Amino acid sequence: MKIKKSSELLWLLGIVFVALGVAICSKADLGVSMIAAPAFVVFEAIAPIWSGFSVGMTEYIIQGLMLILLCLIVRRFNWRYLLAFAVAVLYGYTLNLFLRLLGDFTVSEVWLRWVMLIVGDVITAFGVACFFRTYLPLTVYELFVAELAARFHLNINKTKWGFDISLLAISITLALTLCGDVSTFDWSTIGYTAFHSIGLGTLVTTAINSPLIALMGRLLDRVFDATPRFPSVERVLRRN
Repeated sequence: MKIKKSSELLWLLGIVFVALGVAICSKADLGVSMIAAPAFVVFEAIAPIWSGFSVGMTEYIIQGLMLILLCLIVRRFNWRYLLAFAVAVLYGYTLNLFLRLLGDFTVSEVWLRWVMLIVGDVITAFGVACFFRTYLPLTVYELFVAELAARFHLNINKTKWGFDISLLAISITLALTLCGDVSTFDWSTIGYTAFHSIGLGTLVTTAINSPLIALMGRLLDRVFDATPRFPSVERVLRRN
């Protein structure tokens, strides 16, 4: 028996699980996901000169800029895009909450930190798969992929993979340029220590993220009936 009329529940699970997964990956100190990496890198560069700055704040600023880019690519603006930015703000605060809850939690054993990273990746993939099965507003990251795939009739999983690779390249560029300490980078430590939130874990996540999302999606479809509990709200949100 599937859980009926669960679209709204999946939306809530998406926000919680994506934020939790990213927070766990950050504590593994092997490199956060390519989606989260730009925000963490920018935060590391700005935090020393702005004490009130946070990772969550960086997240919704970056997502706001991406929303502008999306409008330019698809050559249209939909009022629902503003809701995506509101979700980005909510996600930013949720991420800050989990980061505070984890606090100064650290693990010294490298193998255990790799376990943390994979667990975080699975949790994040579950959250993203939840987002792709709801009519409620997505974060700008998921909206960007979904709208791009719909606009140009692309496979959504392949589009997500291409999006991940692009953000990985941006993240590496930011890490090497923003903090001004590229000379301290040491290739020999990349497997067990992140360089400004970029590490071997980031590359591993890039490789497994899309397959994990597809797998989590198939599992979700076995458990949840992603129809809306409030169909009138769905009609309003899907109206162009």
